[in-house]
Amino acid sequence: MSRTRHRRRSAAQPAPGEDDAVRADAQVTTCATTGLPVTARVLFAVVNSSGLLVRGLGAAAANRLAPGMYQVVFDQDVTAAGYVGTVGLPGSVGVAPSGKIAVAGRTGIPNAVFVSTYAVDGTAADRPFHLAVLA
Repeated sequence: MSRTRHRRRSAAQPAPGEDDAVRADAQVTTCATTGLPVTARVLFAVVNSSGLLVRGLGAAAANRLAPGMYQVVFDQDVTAAGYVGTVGLPGSVGVAPSGKIAVAGRTGIPNAVFVSTYAVDGTAADRPFHLAVLA
């Protein structure tokens, strides 16, 4: 009879190999030849679990509305944009807490996005996140 063991995953990232940085540098490209319209913009926001805007591009403000509920305001109308969110630390090192995220346009505010974050079990929970808006 076999036993299944639950293994705890390490919270630290593995160290990069010797040529990982070289390979990554070789992959750097630009969007110059993709034919994006001149009006296209990629906006982003990095928000901590308290609702503070840590950094961003085109992001004007962020705030926590209730447990697990946030609003991120941008410097332009984003109603026709695409939104992509992920639970992620506000810094550049480490691994984010487990959780889920949902993003949608903010009702009644055309230049804002509504973000909901959840614990793994689906209950509302404050989580730091990264939000990209493809406008």
